[in-house]
Amino acid sequence: MINNSNENSLMDDANSPELNRKMMGLVSEDFIKVSDQLKEASYQIRKRGFSDFPIFVLAYTEVELGALLIGAGEINENRYSYRASYMQDFVDRKLIGEESVEAFKENYKNADEYCCLFTLLGDFSGFIYVPYPED
Repeated sequence: MINNSNENSLMDDANSPELNRKMMGLVSEDFIKVSDQLKEASYQIRKRGFSDFPIFVLAYTEVELGALLIGAGEINENRYSYRASYMQDFVDRKLIGEESVEAFKENYKNADEYCCLFTLLGDFSGFIYVPYPED
């Protein structure tokens, strides 16, 4: 459970059951097309000291969060856009409450194995962790 903030409705359970199977299937299908680029970006964010907690914003529509990394349709006809961000940016924008930072860190999965996606699809907004494909 990540939700420690009463002001923060975005800090829902990671891989929440609210994210239905169909939507998770679409996310996974699209993620596979861009996973190499996201994994490299995650590595660079950590290696260059920006953050130990990279977050990639996945959205069907344009959002003003993070820096555009991959636009919709850029790689293998991917469906969604992916923007690179990190935990402190979410804290600064009050998407993660100060009192939820430790819980977020505790629940954050190994960035070499999992991609942290902040997913904005339809009525669902929340964090999900998708494993990178094995080489």
